[in-house]
Amino acid sequence: MEQEIINLDERTDPATKQMLQNVIDRKKKFDRYTARHLLSVWITIGLTSIYFFYLYVTVIQPYSYSLAEIFSAYVQNSANLSFLILTAGTYGLMVLLKEKREKAEKEYQGLRCEIVDRSKDLWKKEEEWKNRHLVFDMMKKKFDINLYHENK
Repeated sequence: MEQEIINLDERTDPATKQMLQNVIDRKKKFDRYTARHLLSVWITIGLTSIYFFYLYVTVIQPYSYSLAEIFSAYVQNSANLSFLILTAGTYGLMVLLKEKREKAEKEYQGLRCEIVDRSKDLWKKEEEWKNRHLVFDMMKKKFDINLYHENK
């Protein structure tokens, strides 16, 4: 459990602390998948650019006089197929990471919205209700999790 959550003392009960820890964990998971997806996007763009440049220099430019010669030169070199498979594989990885990122975002936003919806139940006592903004501020500053509103 995060030290900030442990330090909440009497402001929250143990169940609420666990919910806050869960939303922090899901936020970290979402951020991790977002970073991985962004990296895969840039790798895919880079590999695609390099592949097209390679094709232009080795196949299209020397054999531009005939479409049949371009196709023949492309098929004869096995590196072209390998590079095509590598580029398609990175694109597939990018799509897979996008799906995982969207799933992680859905889980994170769902739990975050549940905490916002149930805030009256989670901070039942009058003193806890008055101090809940301190918990919300801490979550916003330390973990970039907005518990004030349901909207992103």
